[in-house]
Amino acid sequence: MASPSSTHSPPKEEEKKGSAQQSNSQPQPQDMAVSSSANDLPPTPSWFTPKRLLVIFCVINMINYVDRGAIASNGVNGSKRSCDDKGICSSGSGIQGEFDLTNFQDGLLSSAFMVGLLVASPIFASLAKSHNPFRLIGVGLSVWTLAAAGCGSAFSFWFITICRMLVGVGEASFISLAAPFIDDNAPVSQKTAWLAMFYMCIPTGIALGYVYGGLVGGHFNWRYAFWGEALLMFPFAVLGFVVKPLQLKGFSPVESKKALTSAETVSAVTDDSEASKLDGRILVGADGISADELNKTSKSVGIHNILNQFSRFAKDMKVLLADKVYVINVFGYIAYTFVIGAYSYWGPKAGYNIYHMKSADMMFGGITIVCGILGTISGGFILDRMTATISNAFILLSGATFLGAIFCFVAFCLKSLYGFIVLFAVGELLVFATQVK
Repeated sequence: MASPSSTHSPPKEEEKKGSAQQSNSQPQPQDMAVSSSANDLPPTPSWFTPKRLLVIFCVINMINYVDRGAIASNGVNGSKRSCDDKGICSSGSGIQGEFDLTNFQDGLLSSAFMVGLLVASPIFASLAKSHNPFRLIGVGLSVWTLAAAGCGSAFSFWFITICRMLVGVGEASFISLAAPFIDDNAPVSQKTAWLAMFYMCIPTGIALGYVYGGLVGGHFNWRYAFWGEALLMFPFAVLGFVVKPLQLKGFSPVESKKALTSAETVSAVTDDSEASKLDGRILVGADGISADELNKTSKSVGIHNILNQFSRFAKDMKVLLADKVYVINVFGYIAYTFVIGAYSYWGPKAGYNIYHMKSADMMFGGITIVCGILGTISGGFILDRMTATISNAFILLSGATFLGAIFCFVAFCLKSLYGFIVLFAVGELLVFATQVK
């Protein structure tokens, strides 16, 4: 007769084998993460058709450049306090008059925007690899809205200067990510046309900003111009958070990255769980993960991810700086922005003081919007006829910019108002021909 122990031993062994097989058959966390990251990108929301996306981005881009034109207009920027020979002094007008700014301080005010833009652009572009780009645009537009409202509520020169820096920070998220979104969603045969429409909003927005700033500043107060811009941008900032986010091609969804990171954390702790059992510490949960190990491993993974971000950013910059075409374009664009920035910011003021234009904002706005649209379209047409290659693009860029700068320079040397208008219009037409991408 068999003993009880020998009778019941086989079932126990079978139970152990069955439980081992069941644990081995269960998918591991890292396997689940890898499989989820391998899935296709989430489908584009049905409301976001490519054409609607283009329209929304064009409107946002135009509002950005309306702000640049508005702050350069005489109605918003104004004029500083002055006194005539008889000792009669005028209080001045606009930002320059209210804060009693010198021309140097007025120039710093316009440059403050570029500081925020230059610092934040590479940061947002790098964050797009670990965060959803559409949400980053929403964050940037929210900063832009608050900063524009702050400009309207400014009480000192330094306060409005800081707000202008934050406006640049907010615009950086949109400028660095909007064009890739359009490139992803535009039809293959119409990508150049769609990007041309997007960049055509630059001269159009600046021109409308001249007119908008002149009208609002002349009939109400310069502060209302900034508050109006903030109200116009607010719905788009909300849209970036409310609507289901879009995903750029070539970037895996953020959810899969989070799952992969959490899986790596759990895997690292689980691998060391046997050692914790031997030490006899208090264990948490059925998997044998101690609270100390979980906290330490989570912190180490977080630090590792931050270091990876900096390392990835440094590698990207190294690749860009090794590209000669990119470096040449950057230096050329620096010179281009220097010239365009000087003419766009000081042009209306020069027209008012040199040629005594009563409606300098309207005049510069009209010339800029007409020449900006015609120049952008003409540049694209000429480049298509020349065959759109990098070498031909450089020929068009250098030739149009060089001739445009000559016409604009000669225009400001003339004493005749009509001669100035003709030469300045030709110069802007040539300069904006380079806006085609």
